[in-house]
Amino acid sequence: MSELRQIIDKYWEKVREHRNWLHQHPEPSTQEKETSAYVAKVLREMGLEPTEHVGGYGVTALIQGKGSGKCVGLRADMDALPLTESTGLACSSLTPGMAHSCGHDAHTAMLLGAAYVLNELKDTFNGAVKLVFQPAEENVATSGARKMIEEGVLENPKVDAMFGQHVWPAFPAGKVGIRDTQMMASSDRLYITVKGKSTHGSAPENGIDAVMIAAYVVTALQSIVARNVSPLDSAVISFGNIHGGTAYNIITDEVKLEGTCRNLNPAIRDAMPQRIENIVKGVTEGMGGSYEFTYLRGYSPTVNDPAKSALVKEAIVDAVGEEGLLMPERPALGGEDFSFFCEKVPSAYFWLGCHDPAKPQYPIHHGSFAPAEEALPIGMEVLVGAALKFLAQ
Repeated sequence: MSELRQIIDKYWEKVREHRNWLHQHPEPSTQEKETSAYVAKVLREMGLEPTEHVGGYGVTALIQGKGSGKCVGLRADMDALPLTESTGLACSSLTPGMAHSCGHDAHTAMLLGAAYVLNELKDTFNGAVKLVFQPAEENVATSGARKMIEEGVLENPKVDAMFGQHVWPAFPAGKVGIRDTQMMASSDRLYITVKGKSTHGSAPENGIDAVMIAAYVVTALQSIVARNVSPLDSAVISFGNIHGGTAYNIITDEVKLEGTCRNLNPAIRDAMPQRIENIVKGVTEGMGGSYEFTYLRGYSPTVNDPAKSALVKEAIVDAVGEEGLLMPERPALGGEDFSFFCEKVPSAYFWLGCHDPAKPQYPIHHGSFAPAEEALPIGMEVLVGAALKFLAQ
């Protein structure tokens, strides 16, 4: 067993306690008040001096090494999702309708664990480690990464590189995946309001059916992916919310749609708003209705710096061996606001395998998703290893 793993094992029970508490107390984006207070308290107990309320409920702290040098940032997100948990865990959510079904509790616990280890090792490295506990990752309209950057999280001292991770149920625990360039897609939001004219359901000729128009809009928009995007590229237009109507026998005059647009190619991304609106306009006006349309540019594609990815690969091999390193052929179309850190400093983001093959596999954002606990020490070791390798350069 490596010296690093021995130190991690020394702090594992504390990390498990932190993860259980965090899992039981999920808070939504921009409302992570108790979570951030808990994180700050743990950091102070380590002897660190956390800075709170950075970009909302963000928390940062600095671990200063024995001498001057570069500064590396390590990031974890903290917010939860508006879901009902169905994991059956002893530490299940105590907040009705809220759950850590994306694994951010695990991310936060692993970064706290990395802080224990790096704080113990601070007399062995030059430079500094900036711990970044970020709020509001789940909502593109309120990106915690963007707000923390705006409030100077990458300055004083200047951060020279960033590392982050996400638990990844597509891989079993003991495997860690990373790509040298693109990891994840852009993530934009679209809001469409279809307007018609209300009438009784028995006399549709007297109204303009907003529900029917909305159905055609949703169907027609899929032609963009099918016919305006090359089969060699990737794009998704999906709607998660459709609301309209007040009674079963009233043709409603308004339907609201909310969805997401994902892609990897900046040129395709730039063309999407106008192409989507052209179709919405054509369908609604062609059927006698009208519309309102808003396209919100959210997260950029998450793109790794090849040199920083190489350091993470070395740390992965140190932690789980060559057989534990995965190099996926394709990026994912999920979005991540770690992308904003990637745009500012050379960064690398990796996927931590967390599926227990002996149990059913659930995706992130599912009420039954629960990362295997044995994955967490591996995530800690890769984070710490990558940070130390960078500072030693």
